[in-house]
Amino acid sequence: MRRTNKLKILNDPIYGFITIPSPLIFDLLEHPYFQRLRRITQLGLTYLVYPGAYHTRFHHALGAMHLMRKAVHLLRDKGHEISPEEEEAVYIAILLHDIGHGPFSHALENSIVPGIDHESLSLAFMEELDIEFKGQLRMGIDIFMDRYPKQFLHQLISSQLDMDRLDYLRRDCFYTGVTEGKINSERLITMLNVADDKIVVDSKGIYSVEKFIVARRLMYWQVYLHKTVLGAEYLLIQILKRARMIYTDAMIMPSVLRPFLSGALPEDRKALVDLYAQLDDNDVMAAIKEWRSSSDTTLALLCSRLLDRNLLGVRMQNKPWSEEELHQIRMAATTKYGINENEARYLIFQQEISNNAYNPEKDRINLLYKDGSLVDIAQAADQLNISALAGPVVKYFLFSPKSLLES
Repeated sequence: MRRTNKLKILNDPIYGFITIPSPLIFDLLEHPYFQRLRRITQLGLTYLVYPGAYHTRFHHALGAMHLMRKAVHLLRDKGHEISPEEEEAVYIAILLHDIGHGPFSHALENSIVPGIDHESLSLAFMEELDIEFKGQLRMGIDIFMDRYPKQFLHQLISSQLDMDRLDYLRRDCFYTGVTEGKINSERLITMLNVADDKIVVDSKGIYSVEKFIVARRLMYWQVYLHKTVLGAEYLLIQILKRARMIYTDAMIMPSVLRPFLSGALPEDRKALVDLYAQLDDNDVMAAIKEWRSSSDTTLALLCSRLLDRNLLGVRMQNKPWSEEELHQIRMAATTKYGINENEARYLIFQQEISNNAYNPEKDRINLLYKDGSLVDIAQAADQLNISALAGPVVKYFLFSPKSLLES
């Protein structure tokens, strides 16, 4: 019998060689649930603005696991006990933390399975994998859910300064070419420590943390919340809303997408996970190409705009637009496109968008000084803007065909 070498080495464009740490991790990587992440773009439709941003959730999961290995070894070197079982469990948790993402990642959050976020779906995937792997994922799931006694292990997966953020900022910066978001993840990991069962940063890492927070803010407004990116992604959301609204069995689409639009989803968790695991970016885009020829004028118009990159125009301000202002633009759309005002709502709408680069109310980034004292980064930072970034920034975006905004 031929045996597979499960301790393979992969070449990553960001970090170089990444080693698969155990046979169990290899088997999880090879599982169809995880291989699906190769077909889920990390940044949704951001490639319509930044042409290089075609990287996937598969890339990100591997990168986050690689950084987790560095963090575990570093914390052990500083005298913090992490058993071999806990080590593998935390690798499992970070590797699978985003496995529940649907097509185009955050762009369609709550749109494919309404009312259920990707964290809940990730947990469902993990539970099913735990059954298949006969309980070997249980400790990893407990760490992921913050039910494990050592809270700092959970914070390495989900916190203000976790391996998830350290990878996606650096990776997204690389693939978009937005150099303002570049961070030194190795330096930040080297400065990590544990105090009172919480992840903290050695005080000499203060400037690296400051740069991390500023870089995260820049990446949000320049990439993740870029107005043209939002114009593309909300157009995608409107397409699915319209398709769901007018759904009939006669509509042409990949068979795996049909239950998600009709609402005929299985109640059994395994059946739902198996169905969801078949769905990826390609299915949604194939449907949109078919719907471009739809007899429904609104759906056809929305799909044509996305496929031809004739995206919605965007205006931004610090207060919402009035219903009267929206009504006037929608009435202009009824004349221009031959649709009614309700249909025009798919083309003209507003969204409230908020961003918080650092949220001390959620959990803090504390600096650890040599005398054992802990100080929040917002209080310790030399830069006054770090404390300013601790508050949410709220902006209002108006989406509409550009010609209607210019008239």
